[in-house]
Amino acid sequence: MTDDAVPRIPFRPVPRDFAGFAMPTTVPPGLRLELSRARVADGMEGELEEWMATLTARYDECLETLPAERAVFEATFRHREADGSLWIYHFALMGEGGGGLDESNPVDAEHAAFSRRVKEPGWEEIEPLFMLTPSHLRAAMEQWGATGRGE
Repeated sequence: MTDDAVPRIPFRPVPRDFAGFAMPTTVPPGLRLELSRARVADGMEGELEEWMATLTARYDECLETLPAERAVFEATFRHREADGSLWIYHFALMGEGGGGLDESNPVDAEHAAFSRRVKEPGWEEIEPLFMLTPSHLRAAMEQWGATGRGE
């Protein structure tokens, strides 16, 4: 589905040991703001739809994983580039002490399996520059990011 007149956009994932970018001073201490993108493998658009439908259907189970991850929020976006390639973007705010997916948890295991099938391995990381948050939400974000719990 690529347009031959438009060169294919390269995918340059960061190394697995990438420590992440330095946080701008507007990100509360102890939190990480991340925007990552990955190319969806050719022919996997239907699987991407199934992946997001599965997470949506299992929304409550996904919510239960947030405390261990110290994830304040996560969002996933789809974007088709001019070359016809399909990309997903993942936007997250999390506590620095949080863990990643725990594949001993059934919903995380299914999520990881979809990831391995649907997208090309790795993520490109986009550098954060600024975050704006009302003070009453900022305090709650800092609390959750530090402990995985509300007040």
